[in-house]
Amino acid sequence: MKTNTLTPDLLQKIDAYWRAANYLSVGQIYLFDNPLLKRPLTLPDIKHMLLGHWGTTPGQNFIYAHLNRIIKKYDLDMIYVSGPGHGGPAVVGNTYLEGTYSEIYPDISQDEAGLQRLFLQFSFPGGIPSHASPECPGSIHEGGELGYSLSHSFGAVFDNPELIVACVIGDGEAETGPLATAWHSNKFLDPVTDGAVLPILHLNGYKISNPTVLARITHKELDQLLRGYGWTPYFVEGHEPALMHEAMAQTLDLAIEQIKQIQRNARDQGDLTRARWPMIVLNSPKGWTGPKVVDDHQIEGTFRAHQVPISVSATAPLEHLKLLEDWLKSYRPDELFDEQGRLQPGLFDLAPKGDRRMGANPHANGGMLLRDLRMPDFREYAAKVPEPGVIGIGDTHVLGPFLRDVTQLNDAQRNFRVFGPDETLSNGLEALFEVTQRQWDAATLPNDEFLAPRGRVMEMLSEHQCEGWLEGYLLTGRHGVFNCYEAFIHIIDSMFNQHAKWLKVCHEIPWRRSIASLLPSRRSRSWRARMNAVVDGSRQRRRII
Repeated sequence: MKTNTLTPDLLQKIDAYWRAANYLSVGQIYLFDNPLLKRPLTLPDIKHMLLGHWGTTPGQNFIYAHLNRIIKKYDLDMIYVSGPGHGGPAVVGNTYLEGTYSEIYPDISQDEAGLQRLFLQFSFPGGIPSHASPECPGSIHEGGELGYSLSHSFGAVFDNPELIVACVIGDGEAETGPLATAWHSNKFLDPVTDGAVLPILHLNGYKISNPTVLARITHKELDQLLRGYGWTPYFVEGHEPALMHEAMAQTLDLAIEQIKQIQRNARDQGDLTRARWPMIVLNSPKGWTGPKVVDDHQIEGTFRAHQVPISVSATAPLEHLKLLEDWLKSYRPDELFDEQGRLQPGLFDLAPKGDRRMGANPHANGGMLLRDLRMPDFREYAAKVPEPGVIGIGDTHVLGPFLRDVTQLNDAQRNFRVFGPDETLSNGLEALFEVTQRQWDAATLPNDEFLAPRGRVMEMLSEHQCEGWLEGYLLTGRHGVFNCYEAFIHIIDSMFNQHAKWLKVCHEIPWRRSIASLLPSRRSRSWRARMNAVVDGSRQRRRII
């Protein structure tokens, strides 16, 4: 007879922790006042404008609670990437429950007054956005522009051998081109020197008003698709909380043990056979635990749960206020928080401690880990120009030896990489291959050049992946360059701007440490023009050189 992973006491506590996170999430979307429901809800307790995204949030709260358990069980170094757009209530609420949020923002205290401020600030003038923004501790990925969660996650684990990134991927997000391509990042991961990414596909069925593609294909077809990408998928499916808690606990244990076994085989036994890394498909209702029916429309498990499932205002039906109150009370907040508004001690102890909390992990505030590059003297690379008008060797043929020597000087500390879509040679940076290889974990043939299980050059014919990998690498405290033809680099214009916006906000947040600059090198041979654009992570500004 199989023994359950969760004891009855632990099952009850994890479920209560999940309820607490759900309660905080609903409170953030709706409540202006009365955070503990010590009196019946009235309209003045409700925000005048309701903004937020409920549909993805309870599933993410479920995931976060279970990740806390495995972090403690296996003493994991783990961060959390929230891919599904505006799932801000989940990451804010969970970092508050674990204590990180109050440590960084003392006015958002662990009491009733702090709860009221936590709720009020969400999607409110002078407050915080509805997504996993830089203001949220533990976040390296905003999710406002969908498609880059998995790319950022892989960038974060390159050269971070002990780090695991739990990457939650929305099934709507999974329809984007960058995300669909990012599944192939597992062919570029070295299990010896890199960490691991644990993708969790959140299959809740709907986007804003449409079903998702992956939710409307058969279980067999989805399984085949993910296996075709090279993953080993494990499915956690259902809606009954007790059964889902046990299934998620068993599956996470299996996934973590498989990750550790892959790494042991590579690091201790020298087994470099390409691994089929584990991933999880969480199939749960959209808007799980939320209102079932409103105005004769089904809400839970439909697209109607995506944003704010109940309208509550002076012009909305009066019964909506009662529906909201019943929804909030369904989480039984009197069992979760004491009279002063503090989380019950038995529940607070479920979270990891110190830097093991996902909101406090230094990798999510990469400037804390940043080390200066060892740099050669750039003057030694000057090209001789004997007289005006002489045709030179080309700027990148000068840059190549410089990057070669930067790579070699920093080889021991492993904090510098060059990213590009199959253009390192054609862009004139061939000198790099005098000291390193392209990192590649798929099959190789005798006529291939410069491919090896580990290397400092990362090439994939997807500008989105190269940019996303680099951003994840920088955000976790390292340095890098992205080289690309000018005609193609515009593919990542919006990514580049998103990163610049992230840094702009970080500059206004005292606890966010500066990271290294993002350096895309744009080259156009037809126009003989070169342009290097810099998003400076230390000054949080953009400039062209």
